[in-house]
Amino acid sequence: MNIPSELKYTKDHEWVKIDGDIATVGITDFAQGELGDIVYVEVETVDETLEKEAVFGTVEAVKTVSDLFLPLTGEIIEFNESLEDEPEKVNTDPYGEGWMVKIKISNPGEVDALLSDAQYKEVVGA
Repeated sequence: MNIPSELKYTKDHEWVKIDGDIATVGITDFAQGELGDIVYVEVETVDETLEKEAVFGTVEAVKTVSDLFLPLTGEIIEFNESLEDEPEKVNTDPYGEGWMVKIKISNPGEVDALLSDAQYKEVVGA
């Protein structure tokens, strides 16, 4: 299982890459493995400002649909539109080409509440 040390994580299995006041968000390698083959990613919240832990979209796998939870309060400024045609990127490259959204962080203090890679490993039993 791949859990990069430079990223932050949530208990809901999202990863977060912080770059100034912009956060790139996706689901973890663990999450994509649990979901199985991903066939659709839906995000209809671009240009909306949402609270931390609000549902910002869904990911559909062959056997299930799961909500995606925003790890930080902020405005969703970009959706990875390549996932519309190639949702399998979430399976093959969850931390790279499979990213889902970028958000402009409204409350930088919330970053401190995210999990480190070591803390996330405890959550998933790695």
